[in-house]
Formats: sequence, structure tokens, C-alpha cells
Amino acid sequence: MNLSRVRVAVTPLARRFPAAAALLPTVDALIAQERPEEPVHCFRPEAAVAAARGFVGAFSGKVLYAVKCNPEPAMLRALHAGGVDDFDCASITEIALVRQMFPEAAIHFMHPVKARGAIRSAWAQHGVRDFALDSADELAKILAEVRATDTEGTLGLIVRLALPKGGAVLDLSGKFGAAAEEAVSLLRAARPHAARLGLSFHVGSQCLDPLAWRAALAEVAEVVRRADVAIEVIDVGGGFPVAYPGMEPAPLGAYLAEIEAGFERLRLPEAELWAEPGRALAAGAGSVVVQVLHRRGEALYINDGVFGSLADAGTLGFRYPVRLIRPQGPAPSRREIGFSFFGPTCDSADAMCGPFFLPADAGEGDWIEIGQLGAYGACLRTGFNGFDRARLVAVRDAPFTGSPALALPTSVAA
Repeated sequence: MNLSRVRVAVTPLARRFPAAAALLPTVDALIAQERPEEPVHCFRPEAAVAAARGFVGAFSGKVLYAVKCNPEPAMLRALHAGGVDDFDCASITEIALVRQMFPEAAIHFMHPVKARGAIRSAWAQHGVRDFALDSADELAKILAEVRATDTEGTLGLIVRLALPKGGAVLDLSGKFGAAAEEAVSLLRAARPHAARLGLSFHVGSQCLDPLAWRAALAEVAEVVRRADVAIEVIDVGGGFPVAYPGMEPAPLGAYLAEIEAGFERLRLPEAELWAEPGRALAAGAGSVVVQVLHRRGEALYINDGVFGSLADAGTLGFRYPVRLIRPQGPAPSRREIGFSFFGPTCDSADAMCGPFFLPADAGEGDWIEIGQLGAYGACLRTGFNGFDRARLVAVRDAPFTGSPALALPTSVAA
């Protein structure tokens, strides 16, 4: 049975993978047999299911998967199988995909700035009832498009609160969010129209500090106090981190403990707690295998790069776990050195500094598996320079995190 297919750019793979792990290859066996000359995205269904079960089981509220992180149908199916029934969508395309796959799922339109047509379509065609906003203009837009048809009083309005610049690896404070005073006004203005009124925030992507959620929830408490209206939802957003080389976060429990304590201090017994994890659910379930095309000193030219699935390795300087795959020939050197990568395009910006530690004799013809790319990997691919072909293959390997301590716990994987 063929378990893979070529995909171009961001076109989703619509094939359902077999459930039996025995039918799936290992990464090493796949590379040895097929010796691919194009990037191969390796998806670990069991890892995605386990990550979802672990987060859903540990978090006391509602878990909304942030679809933007990885919208592959195979990923969505695995997370759904692991207990994720709610989806945070940012576009009508994401909404349509989720609705097609899961007719009964709860979809939340959490982009604070939306086109009018997208609001209408989400409401009327896809049954979306929750909409985020961070301005009076957006509130007016939502009400203008849906209020006349909200005959059953089901509209949910979630006000996004701006936070000061924090310590997250990717700061998200500059684009969205209402300042505290404006958030108070928005909550009061939205209250008469909302069946569910909520307040949300985002501490930033890959936030390593559990105390960031404590500080954010303290800001929430002050806004709720000043607004003095009933609140049904507190949404703590995403930002839950995963491990990369040189970037080891605290256990998930440390973050959730701060959230639980902060939520308790709000004293909103009727309110529901939401979270929007993306990276924390998806990262470990994916990797990409690239081939070395050329070596120049301590730089390796590979067949994927910043215009493909390695955007964060270039733009943000992320270092991913890597390992060499050499099916034939001499065993790789035991000595490792730090390499930089260049991608396949003709653009000199297609560069990833690393360092990525690999055997010192790595060179043309070798393959490299790059881990922790189930999040913000394949979904960021472009068609630039024609290097847009890649394959997605389901494999049965454990998550490739680069750290034995981060292997899947047996209790979670079961």
C-alpha cells in the first residue's frame, strides 16, 4: 500500500492514513528504500494522538487547536482522535476544511480582523458562533453581518486584550489586542449582544516563562473588575512551548498550574476556561528529511530551506534537532561539528545559521532528518523558484525531539 503522495506548496493531503502502526514505515527504512531527492515530511500519527490526549487530560478547560499551526487533514484527524473537538480558525478556508472533516466540531473564528464576507459565510454556511474582536469597528462589523439572523441568541463575542511586550521567542504584542481601557469599553458594548462574552489574550509564541500567564491573568482580572459585566469565557490563548536545541521549557504542568491558579483568582465560577495550543500539540508529530546537495566548508546546501518548511530556522534562528541518515557507505564520523544550512533557491536569504550539529564528515548525498517540524513547517512552504514539491508520509517512529528526556511517556502514549 502506498502511504505517500507528492504535494505542491500548501495544498493539503487528503488521504487517510491506515491506523495500524505495522503498516507504516520507519524513517530510516523509507530513506534506504526510496533514496528521495525531494524533501519528505514524516508524520507520526500516534505522537499527535498522544499529544492531544496529554494536553486535553491535563487542562481543565476547553482545548481549541490552532489550525494555522498545521492544517494537514492527517494532523487534524489525529488530534481529533486524541480528544480535540474544538478548533481555533483564522480564515474561512480553515473553517471550511474543519467543517468538511468534522461536521459536529465547534469552530471558533479567533482572528480579530475579518472580512465581512468571511463573517457571513462562517455564520450562515458553517455554523460558527464565536468571533474574536479587538476594536469597536470589528464589533460593529460582526453585529451588522450576523445580528439579524441570530434568532436563537447564540452569538459568542471574545474580546482580545493587548499585552505588553513579553519574553516569548516570537512576540505577538504589536499587531492585535485592545488596550485595557478599550477592552473595558468593548466588553460593556458587546454584553447586550452576546450569548457568550469572553476575554482572551496571547502571551506570544514559544513562551518559555510560566509566569507570563500569571501576569496576563492579573491584567485580565483588572479589566473584568472595571468592566463589571458577566463574563462566560476566559481564553488564555496559545504560546505553549516545546523543546528545541538550546531551548528547554519547563514541563507543561508548570504552565497549566499558573493558569489554573490565575483563573481561580478571577472568581468567575460560571466562566469557562479556554486555551489555543498549536505548537505544543503538533511539533513532535512531524519532521522533514532533506538531502545534502553540496558541502562548502562547514555549510551544507540542502534541498529545503526558508522558502520551504524551514522558515523559522532562517527568520527566527530556530535550531532544530538533526540527525544524519546514511543508508550505505562508511559509518558517519563520531565527531560532530556545527553546520550552517543553505536552502535550494537562488536567493542568498535562504540561509539558516544554526549551528546544526552533525557528523563532521557529512556531505553530498547524505540525508538529514530535522525534527520538531510538525508545527509551522510544511504549512509555511511557498512555490518560490519552483522548489515547491514535497511528500508527506506517515511513519511509526517515536517523536524526534533530539532529547531522550522528551520521549513520549508510556502512560500518555497508551
